[in-house]
Amino acid sequence: MSSPVPYSKPKSTAIALNHVSKIYANGTVALQDMNLAIEDGQFVSLVGASGCGKSTALRLIAGLGQMSEGSITWGDHQPQKELAFVFQEPSLLPWATVIENVRLPLKLAGMKDRDSRSQVQEVLHLVGLDSFAQAYPRELSGGMKMRVSIARALVTKPKILLMDEPFGALDEMTRAKLNADVLHLWQQGDGNGDRYTVVFVTHNIYEAVYLSQRVVIMAPRPGRVVGEVAIEAPYPRTEEFRTSRISNEYCREISGRLAAAGAGTEYYDEQINTR
Repeated sequence: MSSPVPYSKPKSTAIALNHVSKIYANGTVALQDMNLAIEDGQFVSLVGASGCGKSTALRLIAGLGQMSEGSITWGDHQPQKELAFVFQEPSLLPWATVIENVRLPLKLAGMKDRDSRSQVQEVLHLVGLDSFAQAYPRELSGGMKMRVSIARALVTKPKILLMDEPFGALDEMTRAKLNADVLHLWQQGDGNGDRYTVVFVTHNIYEAVYLSQRVVIMAPRPGRVVGEVAIEAPYPRTEEFRTSRISNEYCREISGRLAAAGAGTEYYDEQINTR
């Protein structure tokens, strides 16, 4: 296992949302006056009830839609070339093998198979799927399919990784394992001594606290940022941290802030009370 990249607080901004609003044609205000700055190499999670604009914000960052107002600015990145998106569903080509699914972004970019071979094998090794390179999606578990999706995102060597509730449909044990895997990949970095900048959308407060350096709290109607909590716990994070007193205190604070914002937090309170 590779050693984690030593972390020092980054000084440059990777992504900045400046007074961003999104109003759909039917009049629904998905986002209103959203301001958020994310630094290079940070792991930031967006939490909030359904309809608070988390996924909308992520899609706007990815260029998958137009803002009604505001702007998104970037640091030294070229977002079209240095950004990758992991969706809620793996969306794999059922007729293609794992290695062909992972190679797809490079193929679409015009890279020949022989030139992309080492790059694809490298990311398959990173996500632990070396021995499944010739398998088809129908032969994989839900967790393995999501690993393929993550590998497909990483194969382009992005600087920014956007993840939209990627583990929401998985069972708790698989979800916990993939949480640990994502943290490991983030700590390893991109092979050049830099960590990915990760923006992670989730409904699960425990997941957000376990993964993140910052948890951004959003409330709906209209979708907006109502605060954030810095998770001041060292990495690597262990299973002991996931169930620790300090983790539980962070979860209660976030749940309380969601409740104060009128975000409909019965689900979040239930998460806390059943642990």
